[in-house]
Amino acid sequence: MNSELEENQTGVRTIAFYLPQFYPNPQNDEWWGKGFTEWTNVTKARPLFGGHYQPHLPTDLGFYDLRLPETREDQANLAREYGIEGFCYYHYWFHGERMLDRVFGEVLESGKPDFPFCLCWANESWTRTWAGIDGDILCEQRYSADDDLAHINFLISAFKDPRYIRVNGRPLFLVYRSPHIQDHLDDMLTIWSAELAKAGLPELYLCTVRTPPVGKFEATVDFFPPNTMDASLWKKFKYKFRKKFNPGSLYFRHQIVDYAKFVDSQIIKPRPDYRRFLCPVPNWDNSPRKATTWSTIMTNSSPAAFERWFDFCVRETLETFEGDERIVFINAWNEWAEGTHLEPDRKWGRGYLEAIQKTLGKLSRR
Repeated sequence: MNSELEENQTGVRTIAFYLPQFYPNPQNDEWWGKGFTEWTNVTKARPLFGGHYQPHLPTDLGFYDLRLPETREDQANLAREYGIEGFCYYHYWFHGERMLDRVFGEVLESGKPDFPFCLCWANESWTRTWAGIDGDILCEQRYSADDDLAHINFLISAFKDPRYIRVNGRPLFLVYRSPHIQDHLDDMLTIWSAELAKAGLPELYLCTVRTPPVGKFEATVDFFPPNTMDASLWKKFKYKFRKKFNPGSLYFRHQIVDYAKFVDSQIIKPRPDYRRFLCPVPNWDNSPRKATTWSTIMTNSSPAAFERWFDFCVRETLETFEGDERIVFINAWNEWAEGTHLEPDRKWGRGYLEAIQKTLGKLSRR
């Protein structure tokens, strides 16, 4: 690890969201075609307008297959080298069925890589949204008491792992769509609390994503794109629609936002009266997944622009939190088809990782 970083620890814990969708599996074979992985969308992407950076193609780690343990080790080593404390793996649980579970399952079973982690339960039904067909449900998210019991007993095996990230001794657990489970939440958490106690574990440190924390949730995690943006903000950073003829699509129907102006809007945003963990993005462009439907595309992102945002997030976190709660999430480590990845690519190399390292290196522990 960089010696400057070792000597100038900030006390801020940087956790990157991690997508496991980079290996073939039976469900994706059935729904999207034989051999489908996230790389399928990434490599078919093309520029949609002048100056549009697509496709994003990897360098250091290549077009990896996450079934390979050495790939997962390389990811952890690279993240650790630049100051990332751990990964937040997306966790897909559908009424007893685990989807895209091979990667985390092997990480848990093997004990490797020796790199901290936590989980974010992506508790929403899977549809053909990528194909512009929201109503076609591929795998429905349902809730029940029996399922709550099965779910927490699986999670306990992860929470007991010494690598699992804790906040004040409590396992950190995110729920991606907490409003989806609002009517069932109290019953679920009652069951979970009882099982945690039986296992000798403390209550979870629960976080929502995007929405203010209520009930037993301790904090929220900012996440791009936000659920809503009022019209004044749209105008402020020129979030706009463009329509023009485009190959492969009758109209160009994508939402464009300038990266630097969005960062400006985040820096001046008032602090809420609840715990909010900041979560900058290196970039955002989900047009590879939604090339002929509404997508959101950030323009003018760069490592320097990201460094400015990340620097603000670290300083704000140091001023707002103490101890274990000094957390900055990053979306994401490897969301290649959404254009937001810290992993090196052909345009910027390790630039975004170096921005993190530089910021953490210059800010001393407070």
